[in-house]
This record gives sequence, C-alpha cells and structure tokens, in this order.
Amino acid sequence: MPEKSTHKLIALIEAIPLPAALIGANQRITCVNDGFRALFGEDTEGRHFITAIRQPAVIEAIEAVLQGGLPTASTYLGREATRETTFDVRVKGVEADVLITFSDRTEVETVGRMRSDFIANVSHELRTPLTALMGFIETLRGAARNDAAARERFLQIMEQEAGRMTRLVDELMTLSRLEGTERTRPTDIVAVDAVLLAAKAGLEPIARNADVTLTVTIPSEPVLIRGDFTQLQQVFTNLIENALKYGAKGKRIDVTLHAPSHQPLLRGTGVVVSVQDYGEGIAAHHIPRLTERFYRVDSHRSRSVGGTGLGLAIVKHIINRHRGRLKVESDTGEGAKFSVILPE
Repeated sequence: MPEKSTHKLIALIEAIPLPAALIGANQRITCVNDGFRALFGEDTEGRHFITAIRQPAVIEAIEAVLQGGLPTASTYLGREATRETTFDVRVKGVEADVLITFSDRTEVETVGRMRSDFIANVSHELRTPLTALMGFIETLRGAARNDAAARERFLQIMEQEAGRMTRLVDELMTLSRLEGTERTRPTDIVAVDAVLLAAKAGLEPIARNADVTLTVTIPSEPVLIRGDFTQLQQVFTNLIENALKYGAKGKRIDVTLHAPSHQPLLRGTGVVVSVQDYGEGIAAHHIPRLTERFYRVDSHRSRSVGGTGLGLAIVKHIINRHRGRLKVESDTGEGAKFSVILPE
C-alpha cells in the first residue's frame, strides 16, 4: 500500500471515536487507535488477532467475516479495575481486511441490573408484610374470630406491618423526587445549627425512651451554607435515628457541628457535621455498601426496628444534591461516626 494511503488509513482509524482495529487478510492486526490500545494494550499491532483478543465469540465473528461473511456483531466481556465491562462488537469487511469496533455498554448493563435488583427488592419488601397481613386476616376470620385477646394482638401486628409498607412507599417516592432534583444545587441560605436543633427536637422523645443522652454541639456563631433546610433536616434526622436504633447500647450520641474550614474532600471550604454513637459499630466490609438501596448490615434487626433499607440511600442523594460528601468511620465494638461534609 502506498505510504500516503497508509497514513490516511491510520488517520481514519484514529478518528473513530470507539476502540477500533483493522485486521489484514493475513489475520494480523495492522492498525489500531488509542481506544483499542487502552482496551488491549500497547503491543497489539502486528500480532495475530487471536492472541490479542482471546474471546471465542469475537474470534469466531472475525473469522467469519475474513472468510467473506456478512458484517456481524458479538459481545466482548472485560474487566476494568474492580468492575466487569461489556462491549458491543461490530465486525465489517473492508475489501480484504476486517474493521472491528468496540462500543462500551457497561453503564447500560449496570443500570439494567440495578433496575432488576430494585424491582426484586421492592417485591420482597412488600411481599413479607402482605403475606403476614393475609395470614392474620384469615386467622381473624377463622380460629381467632371470638378470641378478643388474640384479635387485639393480631390487629397490633397488622398495624405495624401496614405502617412498614407505608414507610417503604413514602421513602420510594422520596427517592424518586430526589433523583429528579439531584443535578440542581439548592440556592437558599440556611443555618446548619438551626437544622441540627430542629432534628434534635424531633428525636429527643425517642432518645429519652431509649435512655440515650443526645448531645448537639454547635459553634457560638451561626454557620451558613447554601442548602435546602427540609432536606438537610431529613439527612440529620436519618443519621441520628439510625444511631438511636443501632447504637443505643452506648447510651450516648454526640452530634457536632464544626466551624467552616478547608476540607480536602471538597477541595475548598466547607462545614462538617458528625454523628457519633458508641454502640456495636459496623464491620469494615459493610461500610462501602451502606448507601446502597435495601442494603442492611443485619436484615432481621433492621426490620424489627422498622427499617426499610432506604434511609442511607436517601441521605446519599441529598448530600449529592448539596455537592457534599459522606464519610463513615467505624470499628466493631467501638461505635460508628457518620460525617457529612458540605460546601459553604
């Protein structure tokens, strides 16, 4: 091939916005672009395509086109850091050569799995209380029809299960609303100290009933940031409520608002609110997954105290909307500390 044509071919392959390579009639890779190099390594040019790609489905597609077959498609499964990747592969003959391109569909696959998992989780969360309700209704119509004590006990449990379903639906609706506004940062100016005091006031009766001392420490001067008062109150209410549910054995919860200072995680000035309990703590392997929907450290205990598995997912979305960060520190047996870092 003339040198001018070769340079033009290389330029065309490089211009393709997807990982791409040209495979010659001799079955060797003759030309690749940067995307292909990032996917398969820097030393692929000149190699036989089988030694570079190494996936039977893709290899078969290439061989079929090299033998004169029609353009075809395949799927390439890879791995990038800690996640699995999926690429749609297109194979097309170009005279005696074969052009192969890779289109990344990892995010689409991830969203699809998340949607399936979400539907399965919601179905499971609703099925349990619904099954209980149906069972109690059947019992009240039959064996317990004239048993006043049993009727009262069953009605109380039915009320609890109905309340659990109501909380689940309410929190799902909250998540849906948050997803619609997450890209829009709040513009109101709010006093974080006032938000914390409002959250404390709402939870003090629960703390007294649990015999837990709830302490809120704030600076002497108001701490102002751009934010949504109601959403931030929900964040701190959720975090303090979780500390009451799972850290109450420590008999003490400390909530601290720190004055504005430079925050490396924000690469700028921000404020930190920490919620510290002194209970059982959280094992390290659970911490990265705490904000996933329906993820529970202890499923049985969470359900027994009325948890839906969505509280920290809501917290994450609200903090994201405020362009902040959530930091979790814990050691088993030494309590847990949740820190919310918010820009001014």
